[in-house]
Amino acid sequence: MTIWPASLPRSLDYPALPAAAFLRGAASAFPDRAALRDGDESLTYGELLRTAAKAAHGLRANGIREGDVVALHGPNGLWHPVGYYAILLAGGTVALLNPLQPAPALAAQLRETGAVAAITHPSCAESLPDLDLVVTLPATAVAPGLTAIGVGLPELARGRPSDPPEIRTGPDDTALLAYTGGTTGASKPVQVLHRNLVANVLHMSCWRAGVLPEVDGSGIRFRELPDTADFPVDLGRSVSVVTSPLYHQHALVTLNFLVACGVTAVIAGRFDPAGLLDLVERYGATYTATAPTAYQAVLAVPDLVERDLTSVRAITSGAGPMDAATHAGLAAAFPNATVLEGYGLTEATCTVTFPPTTPDGLRKIGTVGVPGFDTEIEIRDLEDPSRCVPQGADGEVWVRGPQVTAGYLGRPDATAEQFPDGWLRTGDIGRLDEDGYLAITGRAKDMLIYKGYNVYPRELEELLTGVAGVRQASVVGRPDPVAGELPVAFVVADPGAGLTAEALMAHVGERVLPYKRIREVVFTDRLPTSPAGKVLKTELRSRLVGA
Repeated sequence: MTIWPASLPRSLDYPALPAAAFLRGAASAFPDRAALRDGDESLTYGELLRTAAKAAHGLRANGIREGDVVALHGPNGLWHPVGYYAILLAGGTVALLNPLQPAPALAAQLRETGAVAAITHPSCAESLPDLDLVVTLPATAVAPGLTAIGVGLPELARGRPSDPPEIRTGPDDTALLAYTGGTTGASKPVQVLHRNLVANVLHMSCWRAGVLPEVDGSGIRFRELPDTADFPVDLGRSVSVVTSPLYHQHALVTLNFLVACGVTAVIAGRFDPAGLLDLVERYGATYTATAPTAYQAVLAVPDLVERDLTSVRAITSGAGPMDAATHAGLAAAFPNATVLEGYGLTEATCTVTFPPTTPDGLRKIGTVGVPGFDTEIEIRDLEDPSRCVPQGADGEVWVRGPQVTAGYLGRPDATAEQFPDGWLRTGDIGRLDEDGYLAITGRAKDMLIYKGYNVYPRELEELLTGVAGVRQASVVGRPDPVAGELPVAFVVADPGAGLTAEALMAHVGERVLPYKRIREVVFTDRLPTSPAGKVLKTELRSRLVGA
């Protein structure tokens, strides 16, 4: 069994090109290959580049200059990636904004990012305040809408040149402004430079497709290796169903990776687990990427065992930990797929670690793989971050690599605290084993302190989800004047499971030290999650405070 694929180097060469170079390369290599599908509509890679280039010229003709911030504000749909690439090809910076947030919050983010224009969608355009330019994307089957505000994208692009504008955008310019998930506090805008995005897309592409980059004019293409067939993503042949919201950083960076590899991206609308399976069967999807909470919903689809899911070769998961029961369920439901749990965060563009993807790769359930190309991980003492902890001990995860971003826009104090000396202080708790595999055991802000003892929710959640009938579980602390914090479990149970709080507390209590025992169980219909699928523990804690 291998940890690092023999054909891949530990270090990559990173072209000094802007992120849109991946689309240029794919359009050159796969001009007639379907890039995007949305219902009965589709765009080839050649059409995607030409349409985005025309729209980029339209943006420039309407006053958008290099370095200007343009908000991208809308649901998943065929035209969302067109808007994204139009901004990049025009030399602008993309501000990813959640279309579901209320108008006051949206206005605040537009002010904070300095956006001068927005590309939006009819379903959410009315929440936008006045801007110099508002461009509306067409409605589609996946992203329906009735009213159009501002200039329509087809009108903006009509009659424009199909070659991208000449721009001077370089590796150190800002490609994206992406807000953090806000699961532990207020969201902050992260500055993702073009070199960060290029590096992380290369990491994902080379690791999952078994390829190496080469520059073709102004585009980035890939060279296949002798053992490329052993990797789960096939250049110009794979198909992926995109279910995660593209206004979130993880999904958008993943889309860049799909484009770089010439994958056909089938765009899904609002997440529907049965609908995801329908699209997998209809298009013979080979690759999926979403959050553990979404996969748990997939496993609950009543006719799951009757589905033909044999086309899927890789199932990747991020945005939160995957429990062993979900991992086993996916492996059974998708018999030809490798289940891959990785780790990343917005402040590191997207991905930090990678589990081996080839048949001879050593995969360890409960870990998130090894540090990727040119990436270092240290586990540091929670009380004294100048000191690394011994191998196998828990501590805070620190990361250094080319994907680590430039920090938070307009927040120098937060940037200095989170990004000291070229390192990223993640706030996640984890450990490294003897082979360099990382296991994430919790968030520093999620850790409970019970009578002076540290209690990590992840361990308790794993035990709970191992109980038959428990679909999801999340553990948070209830403030207590004597103990400090009491571990409380919020549990989503299968209908008719007949579970009791006493039985669940006893199950956990028999398997942990006394100070780790769960003191209360709250049954709920669902756990609150962010658009990226992360459980919002701040909301669960507020329920306890208000109870």
